Amino acid sequence: MFEDRTVLITGAASGLGRAWAEGFSADGATVIAVDINREGLDEVPGAFHLQVDVGNPAEVKQMIADAVKLTGRIDVLFNNAGMGFNKRLENSADGDFEHHVAVHLFAMVNAMRAAIPHMRAQNYGRIINTISRNAEYDSIGTSAYSAAKAGMWAASRVAAAELKDTNILVNMLIPGPTRTAIWGKDMPQFQEPSATYPTAKMLASLADDEASGKVYWNEREYPLFREGN
Repeated sequence: MFEDRTVLITGAASGLGRAWAEGFSADGATVIAVDINREGLDEVPGAFHLQVDVGNPAEVKQMIADAVKLTGRIDVLFNNAGMGFNKRLENSADGDFEHHVAVHLFAMVNAMRAAIPHMRAQNYGRIINTISRNAEYDSIGTSAYSAAKAGMWAASRVAAAELKDTNILVNMLIPGPTRTAIWGKDMPQFQEPSATYPTAKMLASLADDEASGKVYWNEREYPLFREGN
């Protein structure tokens, strides 16, 4: 299904990103695994590895350039890198909120801005941005995380509208409660990261005339920010 396709995944050294990197590699894609964690990246099999701080705009721009240099194209972009916040706003240090938003929201915006011209040139692109139901919740200690995910939702929808007349689709993925390092502790009741791969695969393989600007969870559209939700 993904032969001759290049799939770039940020946050690929562990958790969701690693599960997706392994899944797409097994399904025949050329995978570019991106993370700030060099040691973790070295353990991702069957992929090119790029060590990148996605909170740095210059590094994100170079990431896209390096991906195209490595494979000649960029077909699927997963903006997935992230971290937990878990601080009351009044207890957060100067710059904590801003850094968190940079790693989630600004990294996504910078990656899309750099990748879209290449996708236009090849007349094909699928962009999938990892968001969260926290965007619409008021859970204590999640101010930066929730704000970043809400911003990602808004920016993704606008980007999808701006690309309406192209073969570039922009969608969002909610993984749901998943056992990843972002929680900072063991969550045995949560699903394994690999359980989210079917949704990632579905969004990466959408046909030319399928959905854009939508949110998906467990392979179904999720009504984020809709009345009655």
